[in-house]
Amino acid sequence: MFFIVLFFLLVTFILIKFRKKFKQKWCRSKVCLVGKTVIVTGANTGIGYETALEFAKRGARVILACRNEERATTARQKIVRETQNENVVVQILNLSSMTSVRKFAKNILDTEERLDILVNNAGVGGLEHSMTSDGLQLLMQINYFGPTLLTMLLIDLLKKSAPSRIINVSSMIARFAKLTPENLNSYTGLVMSYSNSKLDT
Repeated sequence: MFFIVLFFLLVTFILIKFRKKFKQKWCRSKVCLVGKTVIVTGANTGIGYETALEFAKRGARVILACRNEERATTARQKIVRETQNENVVVQILNLSSMTSVRKFAKNILDTEERLDILVNNAGVGGLEHSMTSDGLQLLMQINYFGPTLLTMLLIDLLKKSAPSRIINVSSMIARFAKLTPENLNSYTGLVMSYSNSKLDT
């Protein structure tokens, strides 16, 4: 009996793995990005890191826009070591501060001749309610207001570099969002606030 149960568990596990594998969609593009400039926010870990790594592999100039300089520098070293692309730089960006967003954008506008891709990836979840010094709900500012301001400040450079792209990393949980003008800056609980903050429309 034990071996029968074990067998069925093993078969179930294998079927789940196969289903997951065949449902995943992979980017097979190998488009060369030499001469292109890319910004990836939250690029020191997770999706942001893997995205920045892929851009660097394709030869782009990659700007790692991160809050923590030490972690960002470590990420840069790993990317350079793996890709042999030295054109990877760290710039400090703290989305919980609109002053930091404006400073970052000004630095980009002052030093970069072009911006081909902006990836708004940085985000947080599971935060208790608190307000920033800008008077905004912390979760909404980091995930929604901050990236929006950053995009607006860089939009002219993006247009000048056309054809350019803006990529906003969202979440499946955004399908449950109930964002309205009335609750735009409100805390509506851990799950709903996160859902609202990841709505990309």
